[in-house]
Amino acid sequence: MKTVHSVSYDILRRYGLTTIFGNPGSNELPFLKDFPKDFRYILGLHEGAVVSMADGFALASGKPALVNLHAAAGTGNGMGALTNAWYSHSPLVLTAGQQVRSMIGVEAMLANVDAPQLPKPLVKWSYEPATAEDVPRALSQAIHTASLPPRAPVYLSIPYDDWAKEAPPGVEHLTAREVAHAGLPSSAQLRELTDRLCAARNPVLVLGPDVDGYQANESAVALAEKLRMTTWIAPSASRCPFPTRHPCFRGVLPAAIAEISRLLATHDLILVVGAPVFRYHQYAPGDYLPAGTQLFHITCDPQEAARAPMGNALVGDIALTLKALTDEVAPSSRPMPEPLQHPEHYTDEPHLLRPETVFDVINECAPKDAIYVKESTSTVSAFWQRIEMKQPGSYFFPAAGGLGFGLPAAVGVQLAQPQRRVIGIIGDGSANYGITALWTAAQYRIPVIFIILKNGTYGALRWFAGVLKVDDAPGLDVPGLDFCAIAQGYGVKAIHTDNRETFRRALTEALAGNEPVLLEVPTVTIEP
Repeated sequence: MKTVHSVSYDILRRYGLTTIFGNPGSNELPFLKDFPKDFRYILGLHEGAVVSMADGFALASGKPALVNLHAAAGTGNGMGALTNAWYSHSPLVLTAGQQVRSMIGVEAMLANVDAPQLPKPLVKWSYEPATAEDVPRALSQAIHTASLPPRAPVYLSIPYDDWAKEAPPGVEHLTAREVAHAGLPSSAQLRELTDRLCAARNPVLVLGPDVDGYQANESAVALAEKLRMTTWIAPSASRCPFPTRHPCFRGVLPAAIAEISRLLATHDLILVVGAPVFRYHQYAPGDYLPAGTQLFHITCDPQEAARAPMGNALVGDIALTLKALTDEVAPSSRPMPEPLQHPEHYTDEPHLLRPETVFDVINECAPKDAIYVKESTSTVSAFWQRIEMKQPGSYFFPAAGGLGFGLPAAVGVQLAQPQRRVIGIIGDGSANYGITALWTAAQYRIPVIFIILKNGTYGALRWFAGVLKVDDAPGLDVPGLDFCAIAQGYGVKAIHTDNRETFRRALTEALAGNEPVLLEVPTVTIEP
């Protein structure tokens, strides 16, 4: 007899969801019974870390990842991490164990009351099957819904007595399905955009995370070179869609209305691809567009297109659209932009490195295909100025700004890309939100290099306190943390290094090894 349990594992296997991230409770044990030998279970010690690990895995692999949460409590623990997954278009399939059906109505312990409402609005689809027989179909729907553009997390609440029930007739069709997306613009739409670009006096290209997510980086470079366009990364950058040493590259736009308009004021056409228009942060009101400037937006997300306050938008497949546009436009006779000057070197203080020094050493020592998972929000500008990234999938940052992503996401990224070295660059304030992921790295021997930039304060928050003229706010400092002791307690090798040469030596040794290592680096505080 085929059961809901066995058929569900067949569906997961068919669509490649054989790595499960979780922290199990009693409601989840029936799902984990007779765990198949061709699956692997990655245990995290807190659901926030579990969701972030899965988020990193899904982003780095480009495929959906399965998360197994414990009822309402586990879902609540993962909600902060889910915010980042939602804004990064991460295809997570979140399952949560529910009480047995007969006990939900009386709100027995661990009943997830009104379960589909709990994760909203941070999921694309949320559902609790009305019957046990509907569980396999709902699981299939969840996988396809998460995978279709715009990719996003989905949520299933499953009563734990459903798993042992007999599977309904016809479930074999679920493993034979393909659900594909086609999103190439029409010839008329493509011609309109091509004509606009070719007629523009000084167009500029602004690229977002979905260019990297669709692996359309090469087309973006080709378009920039063909039209001789200066190229910016969209504000609040969570991925790197363009080589940071390319002559066209200009950096990351600030997340402020007035500043974006000022920086793009000389351009008569702004082409935004694969990003919202725009992810603002600090409140700096002004004109959304410079006078006389037009904006055209290419996105995979209808909601991004609909909510934008300016410009025309085209919703479609990022990779196909960029490739078609690049093939269609005629080369420009404009000169190629001049490359940016490399920033100056700084002198470090005794026993305190400047973050710029840390990044310079990383850039010198790390493999050219290294992947950086970053959650040091006070060093964003310095990082982009000093680290060379040119391969797709080289950079991940919390898309919603919620802390706790970086350290566990680095573990998930390394699991998804074992052939590349992953370097997590984490602030001391951020690290504590996902610190339990060190245990997972140690137990599964996941060779991430964690670099903790330790300045004893929430650096970005200190900068914001100055911007907002709040000079007397409490709770901005985090003294007394010993990350070497913490890491060693979780089973991770740790080294304290407080000058350029010892940091270089420690990083070189870590890169030569094949185990997780944490480097604690005392640093000065700089502006974001």
